[in-house]
Amino acid sequence: MAMNIPFTTNKFSKIIRNLSPGWFASVMGTGIFAVASKYYACYWSWLNNIAVFLWIINIILFLGLIVPWTLRWFIFYDHTRRDLNHPVTGQFFATLPIACLVLAVDFLLLGTGYIGVVLAVKIAQGLWITGVVLSLAMAFIIPVLNVFNKITIEDINPAWFMPPVSLIVVPIAGAKLIPYWPQSLQKSLLILNYASWGSGFFLFMLIAVICIYRFFVAPPLPGSLIPTIWIYLGPIGAGVISLLNLGSVSAPFMGSLVTPIINLFGLLYWSFGCWWLIAASVITIIYIFKKNLPYALSWWAFTFPLGAYTCATYLISITIQSEALRLFGFLCYWVLAFCWFIVFSNTFIRGYTGTLFKDQPIQGFL
Repeated sequence: MAMNIPFTTNKFSKIIRNLSPGWFASVMGTGIFAVASKYYACYWSWLNNIAVFLWIINIILFLGLIVPWTLRWFIFYDHTRRDLNHPVTGQFFATLPIACLVLAVDFLLLGTGYIGVVLAVKIAQGLWITGVVLSLAMAFIIPVLNVFNKITIEDINPAWFMPPVSLIVVPIAGAKLIPYWPQSLQKSLLILNYASWGSGFFLFMLIAVICIYRFFVAPPLPGSLIPTIWIYLGPIGAGVISLLNLGSVSAPFMGSLVTPIINLFGLLYWSFGCWWLIAASVITIIYIFKKNLPYALSWWAFTFPLGAYTCATYLISITIQSEALRLFGFLCYWVLAFCWFIVFSNTFIRGYTGTLFKDQPIQGFL
């Protein structure tokens, strides 16, 4: 028995040392898939069970990742700092705060029916506060590091959206939590949610221009980073959900006219996602035919952005009462289900066999 201890210790140490900062993208993707399953259970009721199953998996994923992620800061600080300063891998540190925010949504939407409203809301509030603090930190720290580190145009990719644009995700759960805070805090927290959304939205617009410029003047993205082009759908889908959630709680504070105005802008914002959904699909298919799409953790970018857009489509369809739009969202849901299954299976197999924790160049961490 004693002979196995060093092996086990060394193996766990290797996992911590080589843990990619992008692992929490799996929590993001699984969490939004759970939300989408709950929404589209309006067509098939058994999707409610799928949603709960995914919620449980997501809790396990989060708890299983947070321990080695935290230990890495203390045991392998040099490796963590190297990743944080890298212009590509550094962006993926934002997956943790976004994962906290998405998990908060899971507890609000699914947890209330199984662990009670009071406990589910308390957990969601704790996750939301953690996500807000970390999102604010990442939104400033990582872009500032990019300013002082040596950056080439080839380093720019849509993963750059994640640190500042994580602020767009804040109101998804934040708006729903407004009624659960003390009344004296509600208006201030509503303003905080709007400020977070506004900051994330305009940063998305700025960085989107930079990334599109990179596509036109620099060599094509390597195959391992192609999934990041789907990240454009993340700020769009999450932004629409946040807006609609904010609109539903703003009337008592800002008047009844604010809701239809927000809903209209949400529809226009959602429309931009239609174009990007087609463009990302075409580019991805081209890379598949070229056999230049090797598995990497960046594959999780196929899930959360598409999931956010799928959920946004559902909410827009409810807002404007369009069954055709809801059916389009249901189609997107099955594409999401296919992507999640493929990505989760590949991640599980490679994680179980240790392939994802091998010593490798920093680019391979994605």
